[in-house]
Amino acid sequence: MALRVPRAELPPELKENMIKQLGAVPENVEVLWHSPKVAQDNVEFGGKVGAWDAADAGLKSFAHMAVAAQVGCSWCLDVGYFQAQNGNLDLAKASQVPRWRETDVFTALEREVLEYAEAMTNTPMTVTDEQYAGLLERLGPAAMVELTALIAYVNLATRANVANGVTSQGFSDACAIPLAERPEPSGVALATTA
Repeated sequence: MALRVPRAELPPELKENMIKQLGAVPENVEVLWHSPKVAQDNVEFGGKVGAWDAADAGLKSFAHMAVAAQVGCSWCLDVGYFQAQNGNLDLAKASQVPRWRETDVFTALEREVLEYAEAMTNTPMTVTDEQYAGLLERLGPAAMVELTALIAYVNLATRANVANGVTSQGFSDACAIPLAERPEPSGVALATTA
């Protein structure tokens, strides 16, 4: 897939800052810069979401990647895996998020979070009272509200990236363990992670 709108030129100081943080300028920011207000608000809110600390960082990372895998946002999977490495999270687990149902590396709680992230991403949503109550009991109200808001935000970001034609930039190439590809359901082709 190609970008559906060309990259916009970012201000030099913003460009330099992003290169320092990630080693490259994220294409999704360049696309959004056609509306600097949208781009700035998106970066600002994304930074605020990333600073939330009531829920476990690993659980949030796995939830983010589960949404990205389901929506087909290869850019989000790519950068999410890169950020998991830089956050010293378990890369063996992070690498398996796209195929979490077929692997045994995740704990029961991690599986519940991955399933919840997918249930929130389904259209229409398939979150059940029992599913929510089980996670609420295990995580507590503050972490549950945070996890839910994070998953909602990630749905916004992943869907915008896919609609704009933003794809993987190779951030995860620096990771020691390759990122697994999501299995294809019978008869349906999914977007690849690269």
